[in-house]
Amino acid sequence: MLQYAITFFIVALIAAVCGFWGLAGMAADIAKFLCLIFVVLMVVSLFRGRTPRI
Repeated sequence: MLQYAITFFIVALIAAVCGFWGLAGMAADIAKFLCLIFVVLMVVSLFRGRTPRI
């Protein structure tokens, strides 16, 4: 999932340099969304890893 966020971030940067503002904005929004999901999943996995297994 982090790889998708990084990929869309790179696409957003390339599109911004080329001047395709619509594409850059869309790719940046997707990258932000995937990054948010990744952070939430990371926090959940950190808390689940700390619970004792019975």
